Amino acid sequence: MEAGAKLRLDKWLWHARFFKTRSLAATQVAGGAVRINGTPTQKRASNVGPGDVLTFAQGDHVRVIRIEAIGQRRGPAPEAQMLYTELSPPQPKPKDILPENPGYEGKGRPTKRDRRQLDLSKARYLE
Repeated sequence: MEAGAKLRLDKWLWHARFFKTRSLAATQVAGGAVRINGTPTQKRASNVGPGDVLTFAQGDHVRVIRIEAIGQRRGPAPEAQMLYTELSPPQPKPKDILPENPGYEGKGRPTKRDRRQLDLSKARYLE
């Protein structure tokens, strides 16, 4: 596509594989959860192009991306990742997050004292 090309916001989010279906992308946009260049939008048909910055929630964290290309189809993931640049800070990997139910090396169920120590360590971790 040419440099000045634009595409519907919901369709671009689907092409870039941020949402599994186009209707899920459209629902996010209609709910006001997507910002284009810092401006909230609820129009699914808002046109976006290269250079636009999108901010939206995905899962439990906020994504900030800059559109690099429009794309002509919803291709494989490596092709979709070429359509944007990630601007948000990297999210912690699941192993970096304190587990909800830690293992007890075959000791069985924790005692009341162990549970209290776990609660204290979680509180210190979250501070």
